[in-house]
Amino acid sequence: MNFTDEQIKIAWEGAQVVAGYNSDKYRKDACGAWIAWDKYGSQDNIFGWQIDHIYPKSKRGDDNPLNLRALHYKNNQSKGDDYPSYYGEVTSDGNTNKIERQVFTVNHDKQAQLKKIYNF
Repeated sequence: MNFTDEQIKIAWEGAQVVAGYNSDKYRKDACGAWIAWDKYGSQDNIFGWQIDHIYPKSKRGDDNPLNLRALHYKNNQSKGDDYPSYYGEVTSDGNTNKIERQVFTVNHDKQAQLKKIYNF
């Protein structure tokens, strides 16, 4: 999927800022996995990430900025078209990513925003 520089920045800006780390370079995704700005699109790096459609395109989601977020590439792959609950494969322990399959759920405020946009 091709995203504009603006969409990439919007997704990045929505990722979690971690105190003590340069937020222009490192953040955490919704599953707690570390991602690195310069590893966008990489699937061969421990900090690689992609843009996720929180409300999947297969369910009529689109590129609305409120529907885009940065996810570690393995978390994006495991999430697939699941919503609002999904599996994540990567989280972190301190400043290190680790493989750990967990169930996550999109937070209620975001679900409410998406429900208004997509009328589901």
